[in-house]
Amino acid sequence: MKWCRFQSAQKVAYGIIDGDTVTEVTGSPFESHTKTSTTVPLSRVTLLVPVIPPTFYAAGVNYREHVTEMAHRRGATPEFPPHADVGYRANNALCAHEEKIVIPKDATELVQYEGELVAVIGKKVKRISEAEALDCVFGYTIGNDVSERTWQRGDRTFWRGKNTDTFKPMGPWIATGLDPDTLTVMIRLNGKEMYTYAVKDALFGLRTFISRMSQYLTLYPGDVLWLGTDGPTENMKDGDVVEVEIPGIGVLRNPVVRET
Repeated sequence: MKWCRFQSAQKVAYGIIDGDTVTEVTGSPFESHTKTSTTVPLSRVTLLVPVIPPTFYAAGVNYREHVTEMAHRRGATPEFPPHADVGYRANNALCAHEEKIVIPKDATELVQYEGELVAVIGKKVKRISEAEALDCVFGYTIGNDVSERTWQRGDRTFWRGKNTDTFKPMGPWIATGLDPDTLTVMIRLNGKEMYTYAVKDALFGLRTFISRMSQYLTLYPGDVLWLGTDGPTENMKDGDVVEVEIPGIGVLRNPVVRET
């Protein structure tokens, strides 16, 4: 099943996608909900970020080749994390499928994509085992962890480098019933395939992250966990279009503009 959050005229609602149509739903995917009789063509609605998360988690440095490549570019020795450590991102940075990624005019040229699988939590949990971890996942969507590398390295925190407005495209919808270990992520820039990787090749898998996080943090319905990217990443510039595709979910597509 595919769940979306959409706007039609002035109304914002959740919906269930069936082929080329969307059926409006009262309530939300994370609580009691009811299908309505309102069905509209998918082409006539504006897809929004599929969920506004209570807490926005991100699993950085989670793929070997990406860690190695980024260290090589800095002239450093790769250092791999010993544990599944999680960070945080800001909701202000979220933007939807087909929305513009806006590069601030004072940013450097080192603004890069990071295509990622995103897990959406479906129920409140605390202290769960790895064996139980996927039971709390509602579904999966796609993220592009846009990063300004100079700011990322230079600021004391990631407040600009990772959390500038529009730097976190997410969508286009949430797909349920998937096995994350079978998924692959493909990243395209202006139609050219840049890199494809298997989610299962992560240093730490989704089960490990959820279980470890839940020993200390209560996870709530609607929370999202971005699972990191693999491979080298390249610069995006004004006029580019970046796409992240995960078969079984769909394609997250965003044009890039630079402020003048």
